Amino acid sequence: MEEQLSERSKRILEAVIEDYIATAEPVGSRTITRSHALALSPATVRNVMSDLEEMGLLTSPHTSAGRIPTDKAYRLYVNSILEVKNLARDNREEIRRRCRMAGRDLAEVLKETSRLLSSTSSYMGVVMAPHLSANVFHQMEFVKLSSRRVLAILVSQNGTVQNRLLETGEEIAQEDLVRMANYLNGMLQGLTIAQVRERLLSEMQNEKVRYDTMMARALTLSQQTIQADGAEIFLEGQANILEQPEFADTAKMREIFRTFEKKSMLLDLLDRSLSAGGVQIFIGSESNLLKMEGMSLVTSTYMTGKDTVGVLGVIGPTRMGYGRVIPIVDYTAKLISRLLEVE
Repeated sequence: MEEQLSERSKRILEAVIEDYIATAEPVGSRTITRSHALALSPATVRNVMSDLEEMGLLTSPHTSAGRIPTDKAYRLYVNSILEVKNLARDNREEIRRRCRMAGRDLAEVLKETSRLLSSTSSYMGVVMAPHLSANVFHQMEFVKLSSRRVLAILVSQNGTVQNRLLETGEEIAQEDLVRMANYLNGMLQGLTIAQVRERLLSEMQNEKVRYDTMMARALTLSQQTIQADGAEIFLEGQANILEQPEFADTAKMREIFRTFEKKSMLLDLLDRSLSAGGVQIFIGSESNLLKMEGMSLVTSTYMTGKDTVGVLGVIGPTRMGYGRVIPIVDYTAKLISRLLEVE
């Protein structure tokens, strides 16, 4: 597609996209000639815009004389035309200030990160916390709540805390629960949760466990504690989407918000970003989520050491300012990675 466009066509397409991003109004040929130093007549611009429409890069809404970009145009724009600049110094300082780790657990930091992504971009901020299986085991604690109910507390080395309410088949004394936790903490220290699962299965097949009731109980409780592995998603700034003129249709917005509330579809999209690594841009229908039509998602992965553990990003209209959003997302992901490395 890029090879088929002349330099003049690229400049006119860029002008249409940037004007539409700024105004949310269809862009006409006269607007292009007045706003951009192209040294072309409105008739020439109009002919090029007609060619771009035939190529599926522009479309005419209703009977308007102006054109708006298609998802295909935005993809060409971010891949081949857009020049992404470094993030402004004041934005970097604001992100560093709000993402500080000192005295805060990981969940609190990630929630604040989703807020700052929203406020800095003026769209929606989204952060997917690390999957439990990627975390490194630190310690486990069991607290007796009633005769057959136990609260299991799983703490990872990155500060993530998982609580599980367990039902036991018989009453277990608190002192036995403490002994069980000590036994598990000694055995599982330093393993990832995925490795913990494998170790527990291996230990439960151990001949010695069959003759040690406490060990068997401890392994059963710990297995129940780490069963669930749904990654948590922090989403902030939904109200920002309501301010975008293309989402004035309340029925459409209710549909989009229901998708975000369920989070399962969004989680699938973020998982795809996690496996791809680095900065990813999903534009409108490219996400394969019908309810995301008209919206784009810019994401980047964050890491601990060499391991990619989570995803963060910005959700906005396909008309979002990609040149402004991409460096915000990229810088924030790199900063979170550095902070996790220090911790």
